[in-house]
Amino acid sequence: MKKFLAIYIGTASALGNSEWNTMDEAKRKKLEASGIKAWGDWMMANSAAIVDQGGPLGKTKRTAAQGVSDTKNSMTGYIVVQAESHEGAARMFENHPHFTIFPGDSVEIMECLPIPGQPQR
Repeated sequence: MKKFLAIYIGTASALGNSEWNTMDEAKRKKLEASGIKAWGDWMMANSAAIVDQGGPLGKTKRTAAQGVSDTKNSMTGYIVVQAESHEGAARMFENHPHFTIFPGDSVEIMECLPIPGQPQR
């Protein structure tokens, strides 16, 4: 099995298009509760493939030759899964609550490759 890092992406345009921040608070709370349940159901359905359940991501700092600075990106969370193939890992996230219920934009999935010259574990 190969390991894959999946990054949950949330853009300002996806949030704006969802009308999440302008909908009636009671409606948003109800939608949020159904989203949390659906996310938990997704986690249970895919529990055998989850290597690290990950979590939400906070503010970003950037370190470069020039030093440390604040920066922004669209990453909102992560999870590590295992699958036979990149395609299989990506298909795990089809119809994910991140973007079908919550105002997330997408999930980006990339293989965790071995470090060159290091013994494989």
